[in-house]
Amino acid sequence: MNQNDRRRYLIEGLLKERPEYENMQIPSDAGEQKMLLRSLMNIRMPEEIDPAFLQIQDAYLSEENEKKGIVTLADIREVQPDLSIWKGDITRLKVGAIVNAANSGMTGCYQPCHNCIDNCIHTYAGIQLRNYCNHMMIKQRHEEPTGQAKITPAFNLPCDYVIHTVGPIVQGKLTKEHEQLLISCYESCLRIADENEVKSIAFCCISTGVFMFPNKRAAELAVQTVKQYKEKTKSKIKVIFNVFKEEDERLYKQLLG
Repeated sequence: MNQNDRRRYLIEGLLKERPEYENMQIPSDAGEQKMLLRSLMNIRMPEEIDPAFLQIQDAYLSEENEKKGIVTLADIREVQPDLSIWKGDITRLKVGAIVNAANSGMTGCYQPCHNCIDNCIHTYAGIQLRNYCNHMMIKQRHEEPTGQAKITPAFNLPCDYVIHTVGPIVQGKLTKEHEQLLISCYESCLRIADENEVKSIAFCCISTGVFMFPNKRAAELAVQTVKQYKEKTKSKIKVIFNVFKEEDERLYKQLLG
């Protein structure tokens, strides 16, 4: 089975789960098929699925992730001891853990093909990640509080783990409480990484973007918190500040030299 066969098999399997789409025509264009598959994965509610489907999905995602180009620690230059900046798609990183800026439901983004990090991570990890997170949240019996962190397997991603944290949402003026909650996100992620003997962690720009935390202050708090945590705990964890926008790359370069 090649990638085209796998993609069509996965689309057909997901369409069968939704009677309202029984007459939907699968586009012939590969790009349109990829968008349709991603959309169907995004809107799928957490529930078990046939192991044969997962086997095909895992083979498909493994090849897609390889095609994007896997980036290792050796490919990333340190700007200070154990601290690096890397601009690009966080799902390409083969590190100990990547950090997901999650929402309080913790089961991913359900908006088809949305460009948020939560959507990207769940898409390329596979549907196992949503199911795992759902079981975790059923056991917890309440939404995830802001400023804490949870660790999960990464499934089809090249990293070992995904650490999920819910950042503060800034509506109106930035407050000290917003800042303390963002600091707590970084500390919680580092602590849970060390508890699980994770040797390297890639942080996204938590709470910037749709959560509206000002980029400059977010970067300042991120760098300050990581440095203080490492100094206080003597942690040897390698930290990558993963950025996607040129603005954030410029800010982190100014802060780290």
